[in-house]
Parts: sequence; C-alpha cells; structure tokens
Amino acid sequence: MLQPYPNQRQKGQNYLKSNTKMAGKWQTRFSGKTLLALRGKIIESPYKAKVLHCRLQPTQANKRARMVGVPFDCLTNPLGVVRLTFEKAVSLGSDPATFDGKDWGAIDLFREFLFDKGGLSQVPILDHASIRWIEPNSLVRFRGMVQDMLGNEFYAGAFKDGSTWRTNKFTDVASFPMDSSTEVKVWERRLLYCVPVPAQNSWTQPRPSEPVTTRNKDQAIQHGEKRLREDDAATHSMNLHASEHELHSSPPCTKKLCQGMLPSQPQGLVDNCSNLSMMPDFNQNSLPCLVKIYDSPESDLKLNDVFEFVGVFTFNPELSVHIDESDEFSNGLEDALVHLPPSKVPRLHCFIHRKLSIHDFLSFPMIEPMPHLVRGIRDGLLRHLTSLLGNDGVAAQCMLLHLLSKVHARVDTVAVGKLSLNLTGFTEESISVFRNQLNLAMQSLLPFTQVVPLTVEYLNSTSLAPRKDYQTNRLVTGVLQLAEGTHLTIDETQLKAGTLNSTGVENVRLLKNLIEWQKVDYDFEYYKMEMTSDVQLLILSEGKSNILPADLVLPFCPSAVCSCENGGTEVQQGWRWYLTTLRSLPHSIKPEMQKIIEDDLVAARQADRSLGSQDFSRWLTMARLMSVSFGETCLSLEHWQMVRELERLRRERM
Repeated sequence: MLQPYPNQRQKGQNYLKSNTKMAGKWQTRFSGKTLLALRGKIIESPYKAKVLHCRLQPTQANKRARMVGVPFDCLTNPLGVVRLTFEKAVSLGSDPATFDGKDWGAIDLFREFLFDKGGLSQVPILDHASIRWIEPNSLVRFRGMVQDMLGNEFYAGAFKDGSTWRTNKFTDVASFPMDSSTEVKVWERRLLYCVPVPAQNSWTQPRPSEPVTTRNKDQAIQHGEKRLREDDAATHSMNLHASEHELHSSPPCTKKLCQGMLPSQPQGLVDNCSNLSMMPDFNQNSLPCLVKIYDSPESDLKLNDVFEFVGVFTFNPELSVHIDESDEFSNGLEDALVHLPPSKVPRLHCFIHRKLSIHDFLSFPMIEPMPHLVRGIRDGLLRHLTSLLGNDGVAAQCMLLHLLSKVHARVDTVAVGKLSLNLTGFTEESISVFRNQLNLAMQSLLPFTQVVPLTVEYLNSTSLAPRKDYQTNRLVTGVLQLAEGTHLTIDETQLKAGTLNSTGVENVRLLKNLIEWQKVDYDFEYYKMEMTSDVQLLILSEGKSNILPADLVLPFCPSAVCSCENGGTEVQQGWRWYLTTLRSLPHSIKPEMQKIIEDDLVAARQADRSLGSQDFSRWLTMARLMSVSFGETCLSLEHWQMVRELERLRRERM
C-alpha cells in the first residue's frame, strides 16, 4: 500500500531510494507526475506510476556522452560545461538542493558564447539532413512550433557519487553509476513536442548546416580514452559479478555491448556507425523534436508559438519506453512517449530558447522604415499586385491592406486589426489563371502560406481542428493548428451542391469562427478548448461567400492577364521586409483627427442607414493599415480620405 507524502517531490525521492533492488534492476510506482531516474542505461520516463528498468553498468550511450569534445568546449562538449560548472559551484559551498529550477553558472557561459562571442552562427541547425551527421551530445539549434505540451517529468537531477555530488541535468542517461544507497535530489522538467512550422515556405529555410569539425581532435580522443579507462576500472568488478541469467536476458544490442566491446576500444567511431545504421529516413520538413525545458516559467512557452531552442542533442535509438499493462496507475506521459521513440523523435535538452517573430525568418537585415524607403518599396509592390490581379487597381489596394493586417489587440471577443478579404466573381476560366498566380505570389512574399480547396468531400473528411487522442495521450494536429502570421487561402470556387455530414458541419463552424473571431476550438472529446489565432484569410469564390463572412468583400474585375514578374531576389527581399516590418508598426489617432472621423461617420450613417458598427470598424481598420502602408504611425487626413475613396470604389461594384 502506497504511503502518502507531503508532496509529490518527496514522494519521488523516497521511492527513488527505497524501491531500488540490488539485482541491477529496480521498479517504481507512484501516482503523480513523472519520475525519471538516471542510472546507467535508462528506460524513459513514466507518468502516474510507471515501471522502469535500469542497469547499473555504464552503457555505450553513457560512455559516448562523456567523450564527445573537450571540457568547456560549448559547441562540441556542452555537457562538459554543465558538469564542470556544477562541480565548481558545489566546491564553492553551494548546496545542490538549491539548484532545482536554478542555474549554477552554466547557462551564463552559454549566453556569453552564443551572443557575446557570436557563437550562435556556429551552432548547427537540427533538421532532416543535419541529423545524419550531427554528433550526439553536441550543441544544436532547432526551430519549430510547439505542437503539443506533454507535461512535466521528475528526474534524478543531482546525486552523490561517494562524497562527490554530480548532476544528470540536460541528459537522458546518467554519466556515472548509481547504487541503491545513493543520495538523490529529484528535479523537474517540461516536455514539449515541437514540429517544423506548418506551411513554411522554402525560401525561409536557413542554409544547410555544415558538419562541425571537432576541435583539438587528438586531445578529445585522448581525453575520451582516459575517461573510458576510468569508467571501465570503476565498473569492471560490477560487470564480472553480472549474472549469466541477466546477460542472456539482455536485449540483443546490450548483449553485443557486454560481450563484444573491449574496455580500451575507442567507441566514438563504433557508436557513430551504430547510430547511422539505426537512423530513420526522415523526410523533408517532417523532423519533429522532443524538447525538454528546464528552469523556465510555464507562461514563457505556449501552444502554437514558434521558438528557436538551443541545447544538447541526444539520439539514443536503444532508449525505449515499456508500459506495464498490469500497473493500475499506468497512463499519461508514458502513453505519449511510447509513440515517440528516440529512433523517430530526437531529444533536445534546452539551455536557451527565444520566441521567433516573422522577421526572424527573413534574410533581409532589420533597418529603420524610413518614409522615402517605404514609399519606393510600396509603389513597386503595388505595381506587382496590380499586374498579378489583371490590372485591377482596386483589388491590388485591398490586397495590400489585407497582407499588412494582423490582430494587434482583443477587446472582449473582437479581434482588432484583422482584415479578411473575399474576392468574388471568379469564373472557371479566370480561376484557372489567377488562382495559381495568387498562390505562387503568396508563397514568394510570406513565410507561412497554405491553401485549402473547399469541397463537400474535403469538409466531410478532413480534421480541421486539433483533437486529443486519449489512447496515445497526444494532441493530434489539424489543418487549423497554425503559427501566428500564417496566410490561409480558401478556394471556394470548387464547392458544389452536396450534403454535409456531422464532420462537415463542424468544419464549417470552425472556419466561420476563425474568420469572425480569430479563434479555433480544439476538440478534447469531453469539452472544447478555445484557442486564439492570428491568421490572414483570403477567400476566392464565384459569388459572395455564404459560409465565410469576410471583413472585406470585393468583386474581382481583371482587364488583362499579365505575366507575373517577381522583380528579382533583391526586390523580393525588399517586399518581404516591407510586409513583415510595417505590419508590426505601432499606430495612433490624434484627438483632432478623431473629431474629423466622428463627423464623417455620422454623415455617412445619415446618408446610408444600412451602414452599421461593423462597417465603421472596418473603415478604421483600413485607415490604420493605409497609414501603416506608408510607414506612418499616426493617421493623417490624406490617408483617411484615401480609405473613403477606396470604399466608394468598392461599393460601386457591389
């Protein structure tokens, strides 16, 4: 019978000590968050009572973790930095118990290396290509969106090796053997499942990383061999006493390590070959990553945010999760991790993370949006959009405002700043020409773009909203789980008469809520969770869409079919910078301008009683965007009059 403990952490500490068996294996059962004990070869984390198995002798992964690079080489041996700064802090009198949730100086060294000394550019980016040559336990970067938040896990953060305190922070496996009498400090970390940003266009991808040349290679090998000899001496007697039964019951790869490896054999090359043979064939843009977060408030990381994570890359194909079906408490995190094996999902133990904006995906440098520079780029982009839209100048003006829109505030349920655009009047002939041109233009101008072909079959069969799968304890992504700033084109011209099933009806409701309120309901089976979005929506349709009520409806009137010239790489980069930079400019309206606007709105209402609050709200949004399009942060009378004229021309077409 489990005894109650004052808190989950004490519970984990007591079980970590008391349930260790001297036969070389141990098991733990407790209700609460995850406990991950790191003792030699580790079977990965449990959640709410998980049976773990762990061998006391160091494994191939353990030894590799200690021989990569030389001490205080932040790039090739980040764990050496962690280990030595920890030992230094303890030697100066710090209590390891106080390090839970705190840095003891290691992160400061990485910040200095990455930002003060310009080391960030040397850190390889982890992707489907670089994972084939990046050395495990080296420093990497990963850019991605938080697709799922798997919860927290406990792990043996610090332990006493004889009279010496050591740490397992930022690792999946212990660097030193631990026995049943070891004093352990149980710490906590968060697990995030991250994926490449959905709908990310190829021009935003960074240059492929080049293999990092190991510095002081001879010194590193000598250092690794010395550490290996020390490890083998420490564990030789333990291995001699391993039972014959245990050896024969080991997994095949473990038997190979026990029987075939010589103590003095350099394992780096062997490990590399082993990893390559077990490396899965990742497809482009499909490499996910399980990011482990330390010492960071939960409010810092949110679902669907895009981050750059810098930390230790670990890839241990042998690491696995085994669920004890007889465990009455078995559910939760281990259900998710068993479907995310290291052979498919690499691990990154994060030192530093930063939230990325759209500007971080541009190669154009950040410069001040000076008025003369902005006007020149604006004129060129407007000419490009006009040509793209068959010389329809009104449509080009509306498209420019649409591309600059974003949600910059929320008042109650209203998303202030959004401007969805519905271009109507497409025929079968015109849509076949302009649809492709528009899609290519959006892909070349914006970092994240996606097209949804709206048909009855699509609505009835597609999962637009993310949903919780309680069998795997995972959030299954949907089409509408998108990063902030994504552009979504909905092609309604293919929608024909038909019958919607329950899935189709729900999908229509989801699209309508997204376009009206910039919100998506995530399906947790027993309830819905409302998540805010910031997605630009462009609807192409024959007539005014009855399904998707856009903010701005404009009949499309092309007069020609023009060849779409992009203007060259430098010109395109200028357009991308323009759209990214100006949409984030602050904006205000002076009191005297507010009085003019109020008088104009009253006069418009008296002239046309059909005008309502939604129309006036749209005018103000368009006025802000028109002012911003010129690089201005304060609305002028000229720009307000331009919006009034644009609205007049639009209404003439209705």
